[in-house]
Amino acid sequence: MATSMSSEVPGSGVIGRLLRPITTWRPPHPHHVLRGTRKWGDRQTAEANHNMATSRLPPVALTLKQFLRRQQVLSLYRKIFQTIRQIPNEADRRYMKDWAREEFKRNKETTDEVTIRMMLTQGNLQLRELERSLQLAKS
Repeated sequence: MATSMSSEVPGSGVIGRLLRPITTWRPPHPHHVLRGTRKWGDRQTAEANHNMATSRLPPVALTLKQFLRRQQVLSLYRKIFQTIRQIPNEADRRYMKDWAREEFKRNKETTDEVTIRMMLTQGNLQLRELERSLQLAKS
């Protein structure tokens, strides 16, 4: 009896099948489908499936008002960075990028509507001031 167990391939018995990682089906990547390099039967571990399921979306859906306010914030962020790119001095440009990034990161968790509106107003004023300074520097 002992000899029959030793000739068995490790992991092929009932215990080995129970200890294997849980596998799930995952559709192939579009590039693999086009090239035919991936088979439909390929297996993925449960951990990989879990990582694939994590999302960057917020856990709760935003209201229309929150969605529109978020778009205003993102628009201001883009405009500030587009304006910063026009700064001729590399050191000043780097300083302004770091400053803008830090300000947005610092206030990322703010949820009060009045505070967000006030910050948007302040941000737009600072953007206009930066644009005026750049216009004066060019003339």
